[in-house]
Amino acid sequence: MPAKENGTRNATHSPFMSEEAKTAQSVPATKCMNHEWANNPRWKGVERPYTAEDVLRLRGSVQIEHTLARLGAERLWELLQTEPYVNSLGAMTGNQAVQQVHAGLKAIYVSGWQVAADANNAGQMYPDQSLYPADSVPNLCRRINSALQRADQVHHAEGKAAPGETWFAPLVADAEAGFGGTLNAFELMKGMIEAGAACVHFEDQLSSAKKCGHLGGKVLVSTTEAIQKLVAARLAADVMGVPSLIMARTDADSAQLLTSDIDPRDRAFCTGERTAEGFFRIRGGIESAIARGLAYAPYADLIWCETSHPDLEEARQFAEAIHAKHPGKFLAYNCSPSFNWRKHLDEATIACFQQELARMGYKFQFVTLAGFHALNLSMFELARAYKLAGMTAYSRLQEKEFSSETQFGYEAVKHQRFVGTGYFDQVQQVITGGLTSTMALAGSTKRSSLAESTFAPQEHGPDAACQPILGDCPHIPVQVEHGPEEMLLPSGD
Repeated sequence: MPAKENGTRNATHSPFMSEEAKTAQSVPATKCMNHEWANNPRWKGVERPYTAEDVLRLRGSVQIEHTLARLGAERLWELLQTEPYVNSLGAMTGNQAVQQVHAGLKAIYVSGWQVAADANNAGQMYPDQSLYPADSVPNLCRRINSALQRADQVHHAEGKAAPGETWFAPLVADAEAGFGGTLNAFELMKGMIEAGAACVHFEDQLSSAKKCGHLGGKVLVSTTEAIQKLVAARLAADVMGVPSLIMARTDADSAQLLTSDIDPRDRAFCTGERTAEGFFRIRGGIESAIARGLAYAPYADLIWCETSHPDLEEARQFAEAIHAKHPGKFLAYNCSPSFNWRKHLDEATIACFQQELARMGYKFQFVTLAGFHALNLSMFELARAYKLAGMTAYSRLQEKEFSSETQFGYEAVKHQRFVGTGYFDQVQQVITGGLTSTMALAGSTKRSSLAESTFAPQEHGPDAACQPILGDCPHIPVQVEHGPEEMLLPSGD
């Protein structure tokens, strides 16, 4: 009898949907997706070599929400439409990202180079050669979003408004060359979305020989393969139901090697020579980069040409060529720390460099390794000053923090509150009905020694926030090592 009942139940409640039910469910969804792709201005100029039916078939039966990725993508797209340009700095910790947002930046760049150097899952210091685990950049995105969420929770619980419109600035993340083939790119893109990235860029290098854009030995994959990775990324975003931005980067300006000459678009730049590894030698340069950019444009929301030096004329040449065939296509520019800016440009040109780029259509501009250089220089300056002047040096850093707090609203000087101690005191109060006797901030040395200051914003002025950590210390009996004066100035002065 149980067997019969069980058999009847299986027959009556089949785990498989009938063809009629599948059709009834999928037809409206397919029509809706096709209408969205055809009519929403968001998708103008974007080609998909697959169908809505493909997306729905691969999506699965449950649509999982990815709120931070969706909000970030929508926010970034709005900024690109409405701002003259969006400028960003590379962050390699959650706290760096919080400071960037608090200081007024509207987007955050998550660099694979910085992840390789000091923020990867292997716990190693690597060069930018895709040596770290492939999920390291998604994990840094997750850490950054967690830090931004804590800042949002702290401020919201205190009744304070977020800087700008939100703490959750869009993350533009580095997928390098995809860490393999098209399936690797598909899975990596999904991981980025799950971690809350708004935009992800893929470059056209061979992943197994990937190099920093400012190193030698770069090998390009065929244009066809590079496009397939962009398609894989777009498909992943569609399957996840997120309007993620896809950025295509080309290294063709300086690359000299190619994996295959199978694509006729690449043959025009082949020299006919082969290397010992079997690679094809090619002529790099701006014309090669333009050809790649034109090929990628229908499959990407932004195009990035990696360059070896800051050159407005070269940037203009690239922009005009892309816009001649793809009017309005957004461009991105790496204001790279690998450039010696003062060597190549005068102060006036540096000052207006980003505005000039913006007029050409470079709507996203970023300093990739800002976090790495800021972290290293600031600690070197403090450590050197501490060696020479002891606690006077740290006291000077603290005075800079107090001054930045008073004038610009800097908050990390009150480090216990900054990381959420007061927030979790509130959590404990709610749990215990207000009867807890173990609140962390009550009676803390932090509360008593660092009194509340009045935030009076100022834009300019020779205040303590602009002074060197190691200045005039006449009362400290130390032997000062004399060196270049600029080494003692804070980063950015």
